[in-house]
Formats: sequence, structure tokens, C-alpha cells
Amino acid sequence: MEEQKLDTLEEVEEKELKEFEIEEEKKTEEKEIVENVPQLEEGRYIEGIGRRKEAIARVRIWQNTTKETLPIYVNGKIYTEYFPVLYLQKIVDAPLRKLRLFKHYLVTVKVKGGGLHGQADAIKLGLARALVKLNPEWRPKLKKAGYLTRDSREVERKKYGLKKARRAPQWHKR
Repeated sequence: MEEQKLDTLEEVEEKELKEFEIEEEKKTEEKEIVENVPQLEEGRYIEGIGRRKEAIARVRIWQNTTKETLPIYVNGKIYTEYFPVLYLQKIVDAPLRKLRLFKHYLVTVKVKGGGLHGQADAIKLGLARALVKLNPEWRPKLKKAGYLTRDSREVERKKYGLKKARRAPQWHKR
């Protein structure tokens, strides 16, 4: 009985030691990332403009004083309220997640026009552009991920004599 308890205690200690080492590695990784992050003066911001279809987003990055995780405000609301669907939330915060800047910056966005998906893509582009203005060293990472490329696809215009851009009226024989 006592030998089994000792074995389990030793195993528990080994597990705790491994967990501690893993936590220390994570902390050192975070420190490496934190050292490379530029600070903004209080009251100053960096701005980036993003567009997609009919949506236009004006993104401003401020220094985060609240230490809140991913503080992104879209038209005065938290982005998780403005974009109720998870995949749209992931699109919006993708540049910050890519650079692991979860608590460093406060992001405010004014967006208008288009639908929710177009707005989310516009915010992603504007945020990526603002981050590159803030630190040009981040450009290769964001460029490789495709966050600095504008999706130029637009709705094709309606042609006369047709119902839509290419949809012809229904043909009937008599």
C-alpha cells in the first residue's frame, strides 16, 4: 500500500514538474513577443482603412490600458455582439491572433455599408494595414497569411433587357 502511494506521489510530482516547465516555456514565448511590440502614447492612435464589396471600415488602434483580452469595438459594440456568428468573429480578430497581440491594443472600428461578411473582411484588412503602419516588421507574416490583400470582387452591373446582370427573361414559345 505504502509503495503504491509513494509511486503515485512521485508520479504526481513529475506531472506537476512537467506542467510547470510547460508554463515557463509559454511565459518565455510571451516575453519574446511582448519585447517586439511597440507602445503608443496615451491619446494617440494608428488608423487603417479596409474595403470589401460595399463595406468600408475605419480601424483605429490605441494602447490598451484595461488589459482586457481582444478589446475590439465595432460601431460602439463589442465585436462578439456585433458579429453573432463565430466564423465572422474569427475573421475580424485574425490579424491580432496571428501576431498574438491579445491584450496589447484596443481596437475601435467604424464600419458602414454592405453586409456582415463584407464588413468583417473590411475590418480584417483595415486592422492588418494599421498593424503594418504600427510595426513594418509584421508585414511579412500578415502578407503570407493573406490579410493585406484586398478582395476586389464586386457585384456585376445589371444590363438592359435582362432581369439581372446575366439572367435573361423567361422565354416562351407562344
